[in-house]
Amino acid sequence: MFDKILIANRGEIACRVIRTCRRLGIRTVAVYSEADADAQHVRQADEAWPIGGPRPQESYLRGDAILDVAKKSGAQAIHPGYGFLSENADFADAVAAAGLAFIGPSGASMRKMGSKAGAKDLMDAAGVPVVPGYTGEDQSPNTLSREAARIGFPLMIKAAHGGGGKGMRIVHGLEDFIAQLESCQREAANAFGRDRVLLERYVQSPRHIEIQVFADAHGRTLHLNERECSAQRRYQKVLEESPSPFLTPELRAAMGDAAVKAARAIDYVNAGTVEFIVDPAGQFYFMEINTRLQVEHPVTELTTGLDLVEWQLRVAAAEALPLAQEDVPQRGHAIEVRLYAEDPEAGFLPGSGRLEKLSLPPPSPHVRIDSGVVEGDTVTIFYDPMIAKLIVWDEDRPRALARLRDALAGCDIAGPKSNIGFLERLARHAAVVDGTIDTGYLDRHLDEFMPADRADAPMLLAAGAATLLLQEADARRQAVASADPTSPWAIADGWRLGHAGQRPLAFQHRGDTVQLLAHGSGGRYQIEHDGAHYALEGVQLTGDALGLRINGQARRFRVLRHGPRLTLHDGEHRLTLEAVPVYRRADGGDMGGDARIIAPMPGRVVLVKARAGDEVETGQELLVMEAMKMELAVKAPRSGVVAEVRASAGDFVEADTVLVTLE
Repeated sequence: MFDKILIANRGEIACRVIRTCRRLGIRTVAVYSEADADAQHVRQADEAWPIGGPRPQESYLRGDAILDVAKKSGAQAIHPGYGFLSENADFADAVAAAGLAFIGPSGASMRKMGSKAGAKDLMDAAGVPVVPGYTGEDQSPNTLSREAARIGFPLMIKAAHGGGGKGMRIVHGLEDFIAQLESCQREAANAFGRDRVLLERYVQSPRHIEIQVFADAHGRTLHLNERECSAQRRYQKVLEESPSPFLTPELRAAMGDAAVKAARAIDYVNAGTVEFIVDPAGQFYFMEINTRLQVEHPVTELTTGLDLVEWQLRVAAAEALPLAQEDVPQRGHAIEVRLYAEDPEAGFLPGSGRLEKLSLPPPSPHVRIDSGVVEGDTVTIFYDPMIAKLIVWDEDRPRALARLRDALAGCDIAGPKSNIGFLERLARHAAVVDGTIDTGYLDRHLDEFMPADRADAPMLLAAGAATLLLQEADARRQAVASADPTSPWAIADGWRLGHAGQRPLAFQHRGDTVQLLAHGSGGRYQIEHDGAHYALEGVQLTGDALGLRINGQARRFRVLRHGPRLTLHDGEHRLTLEAVPVYRRADGGDMGGDARIIAPMPGRVVLVKARAGDEVETGQELLVMEAMKMELAVKAPRSGVVAEVRASAGDFVEADTVLVTLE
């Protein structure tokens, strides 16, 4: 086994590897960019070295800088994590040439499997079913357009050297092909350093099921069962689970055998994932092979009881796999979701900023948290905006889903917006509960997962008012115990001149101000809102549990507090409110109307399509921005003439920066 390894990555995967190494007594070396100087993986490693600027191209994609640190620090091996250089065959070869162990497959195997195009050709030759398409080296627009017409529409454009949902587009007609191709190539080049793509027929309503494979240098290859990743939005996985609720025992055995056959055919060593799409009839097709550990590997760990990072380290140190195929465990059911700094209600725009509050459920035999940040850290614009992975386990799927819903209810994030509410609705949706969701369902029915007006929202609002009134009562008790208990400011019973017992309250909710009127004190209140009256009795707050009777009905809520911000949860729904002065008006005023086009988030301008004097139509693309390795089109809000373009390609801009003005 190794004495010291370097982790050529960042975030939660770097922290994950550090944990396993610490358990095994292996010292760790972290590398970091300028943006990550205070990151958790830097703080947790035994030593850490800077390698360049904030952009991946300036740091985590610089193999030479990483190798230089490995040599200077005395590391014996390099763990690439996932993303960045983890599937770069040249980097794997360079590590080996430097006399170090690469904790992953060889560069030769990676070249066969790391390219989606090359892997697809190999699988076809090995007899593994593949989707019809084009994987050729000729990447000219004319050739790709011709092949697209031959394959037929809809078809998918995929980055040949990518993963994680980046560099993928569905095209429904030839007239849209070139624009989608160019966007896909730019995204692929930015995320993976290569812009080669492949084309393939788009299978309607598929399931996404992947098989975890492992192989050692002694000739043993096996699989560690499957993971289903069909809940996706724009090819980005949002919920993963094991075992799949779709597979029959026969189909599971056939897919496992195919995955092992694929790995053996190319002399694969270490961890890999063979990914398949499965049509509604159960026919499966090879999709790609990832020559690395996957983001969703914890669900395999929880259902097998194995540490896959430890397996990676032992295989890289020339040890044999410790189990035979028939001895691989399978117990219970595990589900993973990814908490992101993003705004689902604004098209899932990625966010950034300081995590003013990060409240996650405590780890237990049923709940696991993998995260690369803690409260007070900053989510930066330069990398993926994932905050944490929440993984749950229980004896069967219904109980695992219940664990997931309860764990999500205990999550609260203040600072950048998050997708917690979206994940809660996902975990309760019939398509997930019944195990019928396919890879396109979220994109087709996204409105079903967005917030809607609910009959129980007034109850949550009343609970919020009760919490605020209890906080004021607590402030009164503290004032009474102070040096001046007779001060009129120590009285918090709602008395106002001319309105005995009345207390106006105001909250901000999604940019709107909600006004209420409260009467009473001592845990008994009358709340008036929008013509409705609510009698609150027996109000008691213990820790984060609020108990009370609303109009005679006993209710219990979970309350998560951060300054004036309250998140109320009734076990199914959440409502986030911010207490504000009664006179405060809603924020988000005019922002310049539709004459100024502003940056919706911090990021880099990668393409400018408009010039001063251009006539533009509503919805016309004016610029393309990039943040968190994703592209976003900035479009004209109305028809008009461009008065001024205030940004150039390559500029870094903050949120709300004016990019273009219209006359």
